[in-house]
Amino acid sequence: MKRTKVIDALKSTAYGSEICVKGWVRSKRGSKGIFFIALNDGSTIKNIQIVGDDANFDEETLKRITTGACLSVVGKLVESPAAGQASEVQATSIEILGDCDNTYPLQKKGASWEYLRTVAHLRPRTNTFGAILRIRHNMAMAIHTYFHEHGYFYFHTPLITASDCEGAGNMFQVTTKNLYDLKKDEQGKIIYDDDFFGEQTSLTVSGQLEGELGATALGAIYTFGPTFRAENSNTPRHLAEFWMIEPEVAFLDQEELMDLEEDFIKYCVKWALDNCKDDLEFLNKMIDKTLIERLEGVLKETFVRLPYTEGIRILQEAKANGKKFEFPCEWGDDLASEHERYLVEEHFKKPVIMTDYPRSFKSFYMKQNQETADGGSVGYKGAVAPGPTMQGTDVLFPSIGEIIGGSVREENYDKLMAEVDRRGMDLTHLWWYLDTRKYGSCPHAGFGLGFERLILFVTGMQNIRDVIPFPRTPRNAEF
Repeated sequence: MKRTKVIDALKSTAYGSEICVKGWVRSKRGSKGIFFIALNDGSTIKNIQIVGDDANFDEETLKRITTGACLSVVGKLVESPAAGQASEVQATSIEILGDCDNTYPLQKKGASWEYLRTVAHLRPRTNTFGAILRIRHNMAMAIHTYFHEHGYFYFHTPLITASDCEGAGNMFQVTTKNLYDLKKDEQGKIIYDDDFFGEQTSLTVSGQLEGELGATALGAIYTFGPTFRAENSNTPRHLAEFWMIEPEVAFLDQEELMDLEEDFIKYCVKWALDNCKDDLEFLNKMIDKTLIERLEGVLKETFVRLPYTEGIRILQEAKANGKKFEFPCEWGDDLASEHERYLVEEHFKKPVIMTDYPRSFKSFYMKQNQETADGGSVGYKGAVAPGPTMQGTDVLFPSIGEIIGGSVREENYDKLMAEVDRRGMDLTHLWWYLDTRKYGSCPHAGFGLGFERLILFVTGMQNIRDVIPFPRTPRNAEF
């Protein structure tokens, strides 16, 4: 008999019909010769109840029906007298597809997040991680749908690269060389002549630079793929391998970029509310009781657009009034997560797009604001800063801090070269990027969104290791 998914069986009103459902046992109990099995196949957070008379089944078979076992059940779909479920299956036959003994690691409820990471090969079977992974799928669908509907082209950028998207992070090296017998020159530097690519290569930290090339040909593109950063960071917000969404758009200015960032993220949040109702309600009950309220709040609010200089003034005023910050917040400091969250959660109580950051800690490719005679600059909506600033546009969210990092890119060849020279950068692997500023350059802008940070916000989870199936972190590459 053809299998019916649990999600479809629960919606069906074809009572009296015979169906076949397959899945894994969540629980089994018995009362007065009747057994009740909660069966789940991953298609929904909800289980379907299997009911049967002990007398109609082989005793040995019933003993083998344990938590985690995989079953195929044929029976009659009937209305359920139990609260909270519309239908159940009265079993006529049960086939055990896979036994599960008493060493099954997920038998006990209430396992810690740390413990579940040690059994990442099994944790997708739990209610929480099943919900997270279904939401993760839906967010990927939202991303592709949004950009497709808005005329963007999905652009595939390389995972192996010789350039480092300056300042984006430490890189994992890719090599076929024998690490026990490395050839070196007289200065002790490794010779890569005999390596696969004939030069030093690494896993990408970002597809942005290549994405800009796509935008200058196709007009509007987006990338969506894995990126890698070899940072020895053990915070709840960092992974060594994560997914990035990076749109790049020709002829986009700073105001339009912020419009895109806000519209895109609201679209994704609305998609989750519209398509992940059951999973969000479960997470709202079990993980974060303000989750749905917070997601709905994002849709209602217009994001604040805040120049960095004004943000620093607000933080310093808060500090003067007794607010304790662990890290300094003087003009020219790169804001810490505590500063970003204060602005979003306590001061404005809504998402913030921070603009016009100091040049000192932003990337070389960002467009610099107009300089003033005294060495300052005039940025977004005429805001005057005491030093040179770049047209950055970072979106700050409650519970997360920075969720999007974007900017207008410098399209003028001479200005871009001046910034490259000022920083003393090596152009060996960036000649192709600079070529775009020589041959029909155009204004353009884009942003990067860490996919896992979006999932953190949408699920209410607190640790980024728990929103990706198999987290890669320092000293951890299992599974």
